[in-house]
Amino acid sequence: MPQSVNAAIVQCGSILFDTAATLDRMQEQVADAALGGAQLIVFPEAYIGGYPKGHDFGARVGSRSGEGRDWFRRYFEAAIDVPGAESTRMGEMARTADAWLVVGVIERAGGTLYCSVLTFAPDGSLANRRRKLMPTAMERLIWGFGDGSTLAATPTPFGPMTSLVCWENFMPLARAACYAQSPVIHCAPTVDDRESWLALMRTTAMEGRCFVLSANQYFTRKQAPADFHPIQGEGPQTVLINGGSCIVSPLGEVIAGPVFGCEIILTATLDLGEIARGTFDFDASGHYARPDVFELRVNTAAQASVRFDD
Repeated sequence: MPQSVNAAIVQCGSILFDTAATLDRMQEQVADAALGGAQLIVFPEAYIGGYPKGHDFGARVGSRSGEGRDWFRRYFEAAIDVPGAESTRMGEMARTADAWLVVGVIERAGGTLYCSVLTFAPDGSLANRRRKLMPTAMERLIWGFGDGSTLAATPTPFGPMTSLVCWENFMPLARAACYAQSPVIHCAPTVDDRESWLALMRTTAMEGRCFVLSANQYFTRKQAPADFHPIQGEGPQTVLINGGSCIVSPLGEVIAGPVFGCEIILTATLDLGEIARGTFDFDASGHYARPDVFELRVNTAAQASVRFDD
């Protein structure tokens, strides 16, 4: 096992409704991170496909507008198929950079969109796909619900790597399912730009005794089309998502960030010896657990509304 991992978090925003342009930006950002020696590169939630913060898609309780349906059509068309041409291109980015690549995407499957996290290995292969279990509030209008079949950690040469998306990290049982897999690194792509987010990342790092890497978008109004009218305002410099990316050690120490108000690549060298130093006195699913009192069962079966028997 390696003694350390050079990690990079790319804090940036999508070009909303323009997946091709966002992929072009991503390719440049991956190359920049690789030039800095990154072996693991993490992008924010919904980076590919976009996070249309401040838009209502013409929905009210009991009604949807025709204009809102047109906006969803545009969002649907900006999403990606997995596997597909866009995921193949991201895999090539990982291969060229010789790095692990973790990126939040909007995944299209049938007539449903999912907020997913894709993990690519340095050989360019798709090593894992996670679908967000619980979209938050209005996200449930545009995204479907993932299931337990995608909760498995990604095996890497430096140890298991888990991921939970944004407010999934507030779900104690979802975190417990990750901790049971003994993650060395936990990725938390998000769009939560509140200062309080850091407290949750520090808690997750200390509970899991793992490194936590949280990548957030820095996204302004000018990165959206002219006819996109967010509730936050119309000025091109209006900040819709303000960043706050961070890296936290297994003992809860903030070793990079949080940074607000700009695009940036955060970097840190993760000393993997910190894992054992942390689990010395706390292992949530090991020596500090009480399975005689508490038990969590996780349904890892893929869920389907229709099954065809042979």
